[in-house]
Amino acid sequence: MKPLLLSLSVLSAASWLHAEHGPIASCPNIVLIIADDLGAEDSGPYGCKGVRTPNLDRMAREGMKFTRAFNTCSSCSPSRSSIITGRYPHNTGAEMLHMPLPNDQVTFVEKLKAAGYWTAQAGKWHLGPAARNRFDVVHAAAGARPTATDDGSGCVDWISTLQERPKDKPFFMWLASIDPHRPYFDGTLDVPHRPEETEVPPFLLDAPPTRADLAKYYDEIGRLDIYVGKVLAELERQGVLDQTAVFFITDNGRPFPRCKTSVYDSGIQSPLLVRWPGKIQPGSQCGSLVSSIDLAPTILELAGLDPSPTFQGKSFRRLLSDPSATIRDRVFAEHNWHDFAACERSVRTTRFKYIRNFWPDLPGTPAEFDNPTFAEMRRLHAEGKLNEAQMNCFVQPRPAEELYDVEKDPQELVNLAGDARYADTLKNLRSQLDEWRKETADAVPSPRPADSFDRETGKLLPRAVLGRAPKRS
Repeated sequence: MKPLLLSLSVLSAASWLHAEHGPIASCPNIVLIIADDLGAEDSGPYGCKGVRTPNLDRMAREGMKFTRAFNTCSSCSPSRSSIITGRYPHNTGAEMLHMPLPNDQVTFVEKLKAAGYWTAQAGKWHLGPAARNRFDVVHAAAGARPTATDDGSGCVDWISTLQERPKDKPFFMWLASIDPHRPYFDGTLDVPHRPEETEVPPFLLDAPPTRADLAKYYDEIGRLDIYVGKVLAELERQGVLDQTAVFFITDNGRPFPRCKTSVYDSGIQSPLLVRWPGKIQPGSQCGSLVSSIDLAPTILELAGLDPSPTFQGKSFRRLLSDPSATIRDRVFAEHNWHDFAACERSVRTTRFKYIRNFWPDLPGTPAEFDNPTFAEMRRLHAEGKLNEAQMNCFVQPRPAEELYDVEKDPQELVNLAGDARYADTLKNLRSQLDEWRKETADAVPSPRPADSFDRETGKLLPRAVLGRAPKRS
């Protein structure tokens, strides 16, 4: 491989950092791109043929694709707080939707900042006020709806933030999109995706409203992909693309029933692409288990820094050079209040997934209640026309325990918890979950938090019932 040519700006940064901060001078710039509500399967690198993602395809082609990466939860703000602290949601103090990250939580960002990195955020925030001073610059997007100055993606400030960086320091960018979060609108792309080309998972209803809904979801994925391409182009224009490690992930799964706000793989599995020229074999693939809490120690290791003792994740730095290695044999996830009361926990190995529902009397009502897909499912449920796979959101009570062979049953449709042939597996995973809960001081909330919306109608409940001002992610 030919030696990398450094730009003058990178050389000047290296000279300054060598004098001031020692080893960090040779460490890469780091960019973390976070999608909002993107299903792991819903992009070109992960096999979706109906959606157009040429820039994500490029990242996979020029970098590494992880096929078993998982978030610690499938809810917007808790997931982001978990990523930035390297801790499980219930250990961050921000485990429920809209809870701000407490000031006493340690993030990897201030560690980078203290070591000499210029740190910046642009796009969706959703971390609360206390985390803002961890960054040198914060350009938070106003919300999830288009305005006169924003196309609704939350990505408008990404390029200008890259351009305002000082040229004498390495940089870290937290670039958070609002795509493909609902609500959806016409005109997102000049050439929209076609409903007939969408891919409908078996637990959703294959009907015209669902396909039209998925097509608009694909449009927002396409818009996100355009901004990923703009970031790569701007890094190249500045002459630093080859000295920058670019990560791409999501905060949780697609905003459809049985996905977002569930601990099924459709809710917690994340795309994870890493492009780092000269350090990662182009087109490589890693099937090792990785958790989103592993990002914090990994990014610090790339910067030549030690992880914080508060981190609960493990660095996967060595997987980038040896994708056949293993850093963990299981990942844990949780689901807490997100518009509706919930308390679920899961443990997943490469073959099995175990789920415990602490409040099985509650149905799995999706947070994204007001959308064409769920409206059609509710209509046909009332008529008794849904099949068993599509009934998940309506089952009441739900099973207290669920067990799936995710190798044979990747959509997690056949619950093996009552199958005597899997009794030992069930016992083992139940024990692993109990041990993790004890180690991390996990507890079931008491009293049970109130719902924000009526589960039958989707209507907002009175504030007196909520006990808190309701919001949406």
